[in-house]
Amino acid sequence: MAIFVPKEVFLTKGIGRHKESLASFEEALRDAQIARFNLVHVSSIFPPHCKVIPKIKGLTKLKSGQIVHCVMSRNSVNENHRLISVSVGLAVPKDRSQYGYISEHHSFGETDEQTGEYAEDLAALMLSTIQGIEFGSETTWDQKEEIWKLSGKIVKTTHITQSAIGVQGVWTTVVAAAVFVF
Repeated sequence: MAIFVPKEVFLTKGIGRHKESLASFEEALRDAQIARFNLVHVSSIFPPHCKVIPKIKGLTKLKSGQIVHCVMSRNSVNENHRLISVSVGLAVPKDRSQYGYISEHHSFGETDEQTGEYAEDLAALMLSTIQGIEFGSETTWDQKEEIWKLSGKIVKTTHITQSAIGVQGVWTTVVAAAVFVF
């Protein structure tokens, strides 16, 4: 039996608008440059020894029609002036032989900064639970961040975020994705 573990991942985002909801999603995928693939949504594990690469490099390694695995966040709205956002957060352990986490978050009324920080924090929180980093539920974000830094077990966190404001008479869709390359 073959075992497929991605060696690389890239982050991408997009926005789409159309009078039809599905076409709006397609436009967002086109903007993110991943519409030409058959996307398979997977859960939240960042594989051991996986490298984060630039989107342009990752796209050159993929072929049109290919089945491509990704962690994706998606949100749509057809209300005028409604703010929507999506983000994918990433937390990489210092010990690269261990797995990390990828989180997805979508919201209404949050800025890029709020949505991105939340997704990034969520990935770091999930990673911290398997790294033995403990804190109480009342711990503030600043305290958690300091505990993570002092532990030395989380080497990198990042996110990619897309937001948009709804426009009257059309669907607006935003996507953010971590796309795996084998």
